[in-house]
Amino acid sequence: MNNLPTTLPSYTSGTSTVPLIGMTIGDKFDQIAAMYPDNDALIVRHQQIRWTYAELKAQVDTVARALLAVGVRRGDRVGMWSPNNAQWLQTQIATAKIGAILVNINPAYRLHELEYALNQSEARFLVTANSFKSSNYTEMLQSLAPELEHCEPGALESRNLPHLQGIINLSENTYPGMWRWNDFVEKADAIDAEQLADAQRELQFDDPINIQYTSGTTGFPKGATLSHHNILNNGFFVAESMGFTHKDRLVIPVPLYHCFGMVMGNLGCITHGATMIYPGEGFEPGAVLQAVAEERATALYGVPTMFIAELDHPDFAQYDLSSLRTGIMAGSICPAEVMKAVNSKMHMQEVQIAYGMTETSPVSTQTAANDPFDKRVTTVGRTQPHLESKIVDPATGYILPRGEIGELCTRGYSVMLKYWNNDDATHSAIDEAGWMHTGDLATMDEEGYVQIVGRIKDMVIRGGENVYPKEVEEFLYTHPSISDVQVTGVPDKKYGEELIAWIKLKPGVDEVDPEELRAFCKGQITHFKIPRYFKFVEEFPMTVTGKIQKFKMRQISIEELGLDKE
Repeated sequence: MNNLPTTLPSYTSGTSTVPLIGMTIGDKFDQIAAMYPDNDALIVRHQQIRWTYAELKAQVDTVARALLAVGVRRGDRVGMWSPNNAQWLQTQIATAKIGAILVNINPAYRLHELEYALNQSEARFLVTANSFKSSNYTEMLQSLAPELEHCEPGALESRNLPHLQGIINLSENTYPGMWRWNDFVEKADAIDAEQLADAQRELQFDDPINIQYTSGTTGFPKGATLSHHNILNNGFFVAESMGFTHKDRLVIPVPLYHCFGMVMGNLGCITHGATMIYPGEGFEPGAVLQAVAEERATALYGVPTMFIAELDHPDFAQYDLSSLRTGIMAGSICPAEVMKAVNSKMHMQEVQIAYGMTETSPVSTQTAANDPFDKRVTTVGRTQPHLESKIVDPATGYILPRGEIGELCTRGYSVMLKYWNNDDATHSAIDEAGWMHTGDLATMDEEGYVQIVGRIKDMVIRGGENVYPKEVEEFLYTHPSISDVQVTGVPDKKYGEELIAWIKLKPGVDEVDPEELRAFCKGQITHFKIPRYFKFVEEFPMTVTGKIQKFKMRQISIEELGLDKE
């Protein structure tokens, strides 16, 4: 009797005839700079900077020599706390060239978070902007380390920041105890090119090179520790999927402190000799549209909320976006109506969806340029080259049949080395067989496409029924007055949980009656999926990378509805 399973297991591996890159970031960068010396490498519009690859290499090598001159060595942690600018990229590649570990610090961090990141990573040096938006970085550092007032640059001995020795400030102004960037760079004269080459030759591509703090919803952030091999290859294969060559020009409005900017953006371009274009310090839709038009960009990155803001810009029609071909939307699933508009109005017929997490460098699955439209709006694509994906029962760990909902796990070159100084968290995230457990609920279809249905912790159980907020969001997006929507659960005495929909209305729409929305849902989606509550907002609480913070939505909703008093 044949007892073989009748359906495939939820497992795929990404095959490829293109090999992994067995080089360090510095060596690969040098190779590309030699191949395309006169190609535009970096355009930073708000700093009026335009560097070819030859010029960028000269800038990077100078910063690398300056780091060596002030005492930075292989394995030292160097923090980077700044919005997007040229110095961010210079520091990223320069630290990689000498084997220092770059610690990405969220530009939105305040005192408590900054202190935690610097101390948990044991950072010896910090490159910092002077200020950004409402944050005065210099004042925060002076508050945390009052000893700066009376110490020489590079000789900090701080009670609150015991590991931090030197601070490099990007400001033109001079602050006690800190080097100005321009003065720091001049220190490169003390180190010659051969000393830099010697430092670079010591490195291995499996060395840790980057610590990125995950924005945890509970507890302290964890420092995902990534190697040259992790992020160089991930950036390369993300851009390979988009068909990148040295002729592509990518606008990067997403933050560099996050994998989307520094890996998929910077390293995706660098591995292909393509052009990196930063439209501004932070995201501003008009600046993005202007950068695309004036720089004749072929590709654009963003999370769906960024594309929505660009499409809704009052001057959208004035910009010539016809040079665009491709790009990536990540962070959350793209609503079908937004995808249609991006394809037609922004000329991005080959735009792709990418899925992943900081711990996986980040991308694990990606749609392809020729994937059918429905796959690009309902799935996050198929397993990336050289990686594996499986979907397991969260309770048993067993692989599920295709089509069943379970936890998505990923394995391969992209999985982080560890969480920095946190063995317990590492072992709970990466199992003995090397699988990274993502915490995301997903399904895999017969063709291997993965669909994310929510976070394990975001799933709402109403009256015993499992409700996946994304499904409700997708339906509400089809309402003509709704620009964006996010759904979460709130406590309910009778059903355990009820749904609340946070809604952003389209420009020009003043209000919509919640009863109209309930009527719109009735007969179209199951009754227990119709939100009980509606909240109309201008913005959603989100991380600096554009990821919606549903736990904050839930907290705010509970307080406003008085459910914490029940």
